[in-house]
Amino acid sequence: MSTRIAFLKGHGTENDFVIVPDPENVIDLPPAAVAALCDRRAGIGGDGLLHVVRSAAHPEAHAMAAEAEWFMDYRNGDGSIAEMCGNGVRVFARYLQRAGHVSEGDIAVATRGGVKTVHLAKNGDVTVGMGKALLPEAQVTVSVDGNSWPARNVNMGNPHAVAFVDDLADAGTLYTAPPFTPASVYPDGVNIEFVVDRGPRHVALRVHERGSGETRSCGTGACAVAVAAARRDGADPAATGTPVTYTVDVPGGRLVITERPDGEIEMTGPAVIVAEGEIDADWLARALG
Repeated sequence: MSTRIAFLKGHGTENDFVIVPDPENVIDLPPAAVAALCDRRAGIGGDGLLHVVRSAAHPEAHAMAAEAEWFMDYRNGDGSIAEMCGNGVRVFARYLQRAGHVSEGDIAVATRGGVKTVHLAKNGDVTVGMGKALLPEAQVTVSVDGNSWPARNVNMGNPHAVAFVDDLADAGTLYTAPPFTPASVYPDGVNIEFVVDRGPRHVALRVHERGSGETRSCGTGACAVAVAAARRDGADPAATGTPVTYTVDVPGGRLVITERPDGEIEMTGPAVIVAEGEIDADWLARALG
């Protein structure tokens, strides 16, 4: 390994990421290394890490290489692996554009949740095709400080529990993952969204992301919330043939979510690169002990 490792820092609606370009997949990033880099006091700081690898060079993405040149090897802030990150894939695409690998227009990005289509618009917004939501029938309850709410089970390639509450303060501190029952519904943990109404087809959320804690934004969570809100409101594009769009306010900004009649969901929002530099490999070695 070289003595220094290139990195960038970016965010999408303040859901922030350490970006490590590694086209040939030669940098070893065990969970402890990711956690050290994402540490907000002793490291660079981030909700997660975007490991930028060519699909052909990564065993988990090799089969997708014909569809997408680049693989988003996404890690949560604690070093654990996640299937997909909606804000992350927008920032990932922005990095590819900045690095000269892609230009404005449509690109394909491989993720553990499948190949995602991303559109880089001239106005700076990034739209991601997030796939279709699955709505498992399992009944779920989430709890905070002795209060409990029914939650809609939504899967966006990763699991979500969406609870509608009277006030976002009802979610408490979200320092730790709110308990949910039955535990068997989410054997690998779950992202939990607490949602309030702001107006017609306009909601706001707070979220506890598994492996990261409360974050300023969650792209897959915003999509899950939009779908759950639409069904609660009696809107189903597959039944009516009309797209449904919700504005979703997150602590870090605003996302626009559209569900089409074919079930495909599109998310539009900003993606910003704020810094770039080098990681000192000696520091990283010391951080790993």
